[in-house]
Amino acid sequence: MASASSTKTQKAGEPEAHQRILDAAFAVFTRNGYTQASTLEIATRAKVSKRDLYALVGKKEDMLIACITERATRLKWPQDAPPPRDREALTKALERFGVQLLWEVTDPTVVSIFRLAIAEAERAPEVAHTLDRIGRAASRDALGALLTQAKASGLVRGDTAEMGRRFSALLWGDLMLGLLLCVAERPGERALKQQAHQATEAFMRLYPRVDE
Repeated sequence: MASASSTKTQKAGEPEAHQRILDAAFAVFTRNGYTQASTLEIATRAKVSKRDLYALVGKKEDMLIACITERATRLKWPQDAPPPRDREALTKALERFGVQLLWEVTDPTVVSIFRLAIAEAERAPEVAHTLDRIGRAASRDALGALLTQAKASGLVRGDTAEMGRRFSALLWGDLMLGLLLCVAERPGERALKQQAHQATEAFMRLYPRVDE
């Protein structure tokens, strides 16, 4: 389901109002919960009328979709990125992807979205479904595209989906669980790079070339 905002032509000044609405919606969602969030409170916080709120973004579900989609676009693999031609290039690409994924998803705003989905799992399962369908799918698709290119070039052998799951498990460990439980702090950029490096090294040892 596409966000209502994607079907509307924005006039001058409307992009700023659109962003205020998304920021306000996210703040209200995380404070009150998705079910209890009211469009009136979101409109008031964004300093727009309810009419403008519906015209620029749409109903509450559209706001949720727009909030998640905005973050998910940062996890897409560049379409113009050259496919890896050797194991060294693949290693660098996986490390780069791993750092990007860790950095974006450990952002406190994104962690709050995951907490919201968990808190609303029974009352509003559409939150978790939207997060999985748009947010998590973006990273799965990006990693899948990279691994598919690598497999086609004979750089790794194995099932692409399984390789993606294994790399993600190596990359994350128990970091996300710790962040969700508030028993871990977001690692710094240097630590995230090291984590991506170690995960990639372990992955490359698990999946050799086709001819090996």
